[in-house]
Amino acid sequence: MKKFYLIGFGILLIFDTLGQTSFKLAATAAEPLAMSMDWVVRVFTNVWVYVAIFGYIVTFLAWMTLLRHAPVGPAFAAAHMEVVTVMIVSIWLFNDHITFGRFLGALLIVVGIICLAFAEKQAMALEAAEKAKASAN
Repeated sequence: MKKFYLIGFGILLIFDTLGQTSFKLAATAAEPLAMSMDWVVRVFTNVWVYVAIFGYIVTFLAWMTLLRHAPVGPAFAAAHMEVVTVMIVSIWLFNDHITFGRFLGALLIVVGIICLAFAEKQAMALEAAEKAKASAN
């Protein structure tokens, strides 16, 4: 099951990050923003819009599959790793700068997810011990 979670969350992160960065690329290519038919055509003729939609479809399917098996609390928290991965990709792809505040925020997200994962593991071990004790009686 651990392998399932790692692969599932890996797919979720990759395709969610792909979707976010693709929307950024599409938005940049469609500039300037205008409520006109020309702008709509620029948006819908840009390949990055379709890459983003594909990314979000795969993300949705991965998320629905994970929710069927994973505890919702840690799964929801781990899904927010996308904030960190998009930030990292944006540094490379868009020349975004990482400030101390962004670094600290990303670090807190990662530490929070690790804490939730350990807490979930402890809760599952406690629950298994209680079930074993109850079945022994």
